[in-house]
Amino acid sequence: MSDSQGENTLTTRSPEGPSRVGGGATTAPSPARRARRGPDWRKRAEIALLSGPAVLLFLSFVIFPVVMAAYYGFYRWKGFGPPTDFVGLDNYLTIFRDSTFHDALLHNGFIVVASLVLQGPAAVALALLLNQRMRGRSVIRVLIFVPYVVSEVIVGTGWSLMLRTTGAFNDVLDKIGLDALTVDWLADPDVAIWSLMMIITWKYIGFAVILFLAGLQSIPEELFEAASIDGASYWQIQRRITLPLLGPTIRIWAFLSIIGSLQLFDLVYIIWGQYVAATAGTSTMATYMVVNGRNAGNYGFGNAVAVVLFVISLVIALVYQRYVLRRDTEGALTEGKKR
Repeated sequence: MSDSQGENTLTTRSPEGPSRVGGGATTAPSPARRARRGPDWRKRAEIALLSGPAVLLFLSFVIFPVVMAAYYGFYRWKGFGPPTDFVGLDNYLTIFRDSTFHDALLHNGFIVVASLVLQGPAAVALALLLNQRMRGRSVIRVLIFVPYVVSEVIVGTGWSLMLRTTGAFNDVLDKIGLDALTVDWLADPDVAIWSLMMIITWKYIGFAVILFLAGLQSIPEELFEAASIDGASYWQIQRRITLPLLGPTIRIWAFLSIIGSLQLFDLVYIIWGQYVAATAGTSTMATYMVVNGRNAGNYGFGNAVAVVLFVISLVIALVYQRYVLRRDTEGALTEGKKR
């Protein structure tokens, strides 16, 4: 057999191109054949099966209540039976014209700023301290975190008993000779909001400390060692290395703190009740919603306030994500960028 005949027997041509025999290699399917296969329905079915329950729960317990609240907000509704007294935008106009709501909105704004200013630096300082090797570090971490896991009802009841005019706080000041500092910590409009901030800081600073400690644990020790060898002082290391690398964690905590401050309700309602909060200067949008909605028997108005609160929180969350968290989210989507 000649060489040309051997080559003809080993190589054959098909309408789609040559195929080699004997090497075990096959050519990739043509684009036309790949297109005929269509989408991968099995993978899509698996995604739908796994994410379906979560999507269903989200639609049922988040989106649907928001839509229904917006619907009931256009009615004067007593909370039972189908709504029939359509008032249009009157509920929303009443909200924005009410000076009590303006005060509640200002209180929420003050709580947002004060929470960031008071809790942030204190939590970072405690996290840096507890990140060092020291005796009793684990016990201190647990003690700082305990207030966060205690129920708001217990916290509110305990602090309301201690801060009343005849409570333990004023009694201690009187016993140590500082009776001139005794005031009505809950009813005085000049003091009550600061009493609220003290309680909020005491309860929620443990969450910030644990979050910052987790962020500190993710920073490589080699960076600190290299900076020390180069002659950097402790404060220079914290300023140039620790705080910049802890930035994403701080920004996430700030976002959670802002949203929580906008929706603050339980502590205020438990400590100050439905009537004292407004006169003491500690009312919030959530307490305004409950007092003027459910307690007043006007559930339509209460739903309108809930929609306003939701829209304010949503706008602030979107703006914060767009201008503050954008760098962090872009850094987490490097794979999508490459595509």
